[in-house]
Amino acid sequence: MTIIEIDKDEVQQRPVPSVWRDIFIKVVRSFVVGDYQLNAGIKTVLPVSKETAAQISDYIEDYGEQLIELPEETWNTSVCLWMGDHWDVLVDLWTEAEGRSDLVLSAQVMESDQGYRVQIYMVYVP
Repeated sequence: MTIIEIDKDEVQQRPVPSVWRDIFIKVVRSFVVGDYQLNAGIKTVLPVSKETAAQISDYIEDYGEQLIELPEETWNTSVCLWMGDHWDVLVDLWTEAEGRSDLVLSAQVMESDQGYRVQIYMVYVP
């Protein structure tokens, strides 16, 4: 397995770094079971507001397909971009019927004294 390092490239999108992937796997696993507020808690992920959780739930429901956990292939197309003080991250989501869907998870990753902090923003079709 190739290790993808963290890169602060403001020009080109890069693959999601290996050290963040488990975080996003856990986030999507929570979404699969309907925990859009991440009530179970995921270390390094900031709390998800009720409004954001409702948006994510509504968007997935309106999309009309059953979300599934992230397969390894998702990292072939999911990307991040350094924005000067954080990374914008887009993780491709997968559904039972389609495989890779049109849905993406949008998040930001910030550096902190305790490591990386992840803020979940939305799920949508770009």
